Amino acid sequence: MKLILIRHGEPDYSIDSLTEKGFREADLLSKRIGKLPVSACYCSPLGRAKDTAKAALKALGAEAEILPWLREFHAPVEDRAGEPKSIPWDFMPGYWTKQEELYHRDLWFENEKMKTGPVKSEYDNVAAGLDEILKKHGYHREGRMYRADPGSGDTVVLFCHFGVICVMLSHLLGIPAPLLWQGFFLAPSSVTTLETEERIPGEAYFRCKGAGDTSHLYAEGEPVSNSGFFPR
Repeated sequence: MKLILIRHGEPDYSIDSLTEKGFREADLLSKRIGKLPVSACYCSPLGRAKDTAKAALKALGAEAEILPWLREFHAPVEDRAGEPKSIPWDFMPGYWTKQEELYHRDLWFENEKMKTGPVKSEYDNVAAGLDEILKKHGYHREGRMYRADPGSGDTVVLFCHFGVICVMLSHLLGIPAPLLWQGFFLAPSSVTTLETEERIPGEAYFRCKGAGDTSHLYAEGEPVSNSGFFPR
């Protein structure tokens, strides 16, 4: 099975859509996705994801099922005292690198800041939603791996967001979500590809074959957006 996770194009958050550049990115992405033997598409309910998916779905002659849990990961936490709650990532390195529990796959939920918001319940909601999709396509969660039905081999595309993509990678690969949120950057319209490795019939584990790929932009001379990255 091949699982393709796509971050939306360069966003205009003020209107929950894309910038002019973001729409160009979506068009270039559609040329890439439109060539794939896609079995099913799923999409976040947010406008920037749906606007990114539109051209690709037209190229595929397909429709996407809208899934509420594919929206950007929403579990606001307290970062700094006296300030409004915010997303549970983008903590300053001077803080998070000193929190040993954030490096542990089963304990990071117990971090003092993570406990100020519904992080664990929202994570579990995303994990359950992803497993339901995989089950629909022949892959059943069993502990930390999957059991595959004979003949399963679909290519599934999900149009969504950076934060929730990291949560899905965390669930599939057993990596604490904070390490992915803090250590990875997935550019707008980028493609992250996972494929099952099935060395023993019926036993499957997902391996990441490419994270944040933007070759569809490079091929057409379109610069990669830094939206979501904070260089000095």
